[in-house]
Amino acid sequence: MTTREHLGRRGKRLARPARRDWLFAVGTGLASIPLTFVAQGDNAHTPDVLGWTLFGLSALTLAWRRHYPMGALLVLIVVEGTYHVLGNAHSGLIAVTIVAIYSLAVAGPRRRTLAVVPTLLGLSVIMLTSINPERGIELLRISGWILACAITGEAVRVHRNYIGAVVERAERAERTREEEARRRVAEERLRIARDLHDLLAHTITLIGVQTSVAAHVLAADPDRLDREAVAKALDDISGTCRSARGELRATLEVLRESQYGGDRRGPLPGLDGVPDLAKAARLSGAEVELSVHADDVPPAVGAAAYRIVQEALTNAVRHGGPGVPVRVDLRAEGGTLRVTVTDEGAGDTGGTTPGFGLVGMRERARSVGGTVEAGVRLEGGFEVVAVLPLGGAVAALPAQNSVREAEAVHQSAAVRESDVVREAEPVRAVEAVEAVREAEFDRGELR
Repeated sequence: MTTREHLGRRGKRLARPARRDWLFAVGTGLASIPLTFVAQGDNAHTPDVLGWTLFGLSALTLAWRRHYPMGALLVLIVVEGTYHVLGNAHSGLIAVTIVAIYSLAVAGPRRRTLAVVPTLLGLSVIMLTSINPERGIELLRISGWILACAITGEAVRVHRNYIGAVVERAERAERTREEEARRRVAEERLRIARDLHDLLAHTITLIGVQTSVAAHVLAADPDRLDREAVAKALDDISGTCRSARGELRATLEVLRESQYGGDRRGPLPGLDGVPDLAKAARLSGAEVELSVHADDVPPAVGAAAYRIVQEALTNAVRHGGPGVPVRVDLRAEGGTLRVTVTDEGAGDTGGTTPGFGLVGMRERARSVGGTVEAGVRLEGGFEVVAVLPLGGAVAALPAQNSVREAEAVHQSAAVRESDVVREAEPVRAVEAVEAVREAEFDRGELR
């Protein structure tokens, strides 16, 4: 449809009043007919053919009162003025005039009503006084009713605007609630993705390294096969898989419990699980030196520290090379928990696809109000330093289970801190993870 056609149809629609407008105009005219037979002054008479024609035209102008209130009133003034000049019954069009003024006041704005109504009354009084002073004085006496009609229309307009504003605010609030619900569902999905990334990325990396060790032992000297070394490597892989299944089960159970109002603490271990991380890294060939000097760490801070250490060890094992020395130090000092993970690996990442580990570590630290710095050391290797405040851990505990913007996982972009806690309903997210769990059951891998 062209612009001209659109404007043409729009103009046609606005120029033609609805059927109810015509019915109202005709009904008002018919109801006003008895008023024309009320006793009139000396210079007034019952309308003749021309008078009835003007009477009908005046009533029909009300059909346009909703779309063009000002235009309808102006046409009514011209037609009604002619009607009165010819000496027809003056009381016949009182109802039509009142309805037109009321419609003008309802349509607004207020300034137009304040300007038009007094002007109309003044001109009418002057015109009727010039024809018949008694009629002019009578109109002046009943002007209070006309003003009351205009005030009533203004009150109706204000009330309608108020109701419209209330409805608009309610609709806006409803849209806000729906958007908030969608955002919380998306954030809950992202939280699950982050937890699964922390769990599976670490485990898969260890399994890959352990598998490489087993393959190396098998291919190094087939004639002098070290069966014990191969068996140990395979046992390590099996143990890593069992540990991963256990953590995955814990994750799914917590998600199910949170859906029905159960435990909301999340599946994240605390500092007591860090030695197990070091042990798993050692089984993968890394030389891990662990030092923990922290007691009574809040659960949220301990969980964040655990995941940061887990991701840092994963990166060290993946990029540091065989036998990489790694130092892990967790120390509570000055109201903060300082986590330092340093490796002396070569840092060769050629051919590898960048992941989201650093972004995830920063998100973990932000969830408790902390910071993470990571980078290549001047003397070689890589270092991760996280500073997690202990004093604000209680307030930050709900944020442990909150989820950040999708760009934090799907892009290496700036991540904003979310203030939405885990009260979000993770129904769809749980269904997605349950689908993964069912697939594991089908393959017989999850017990």
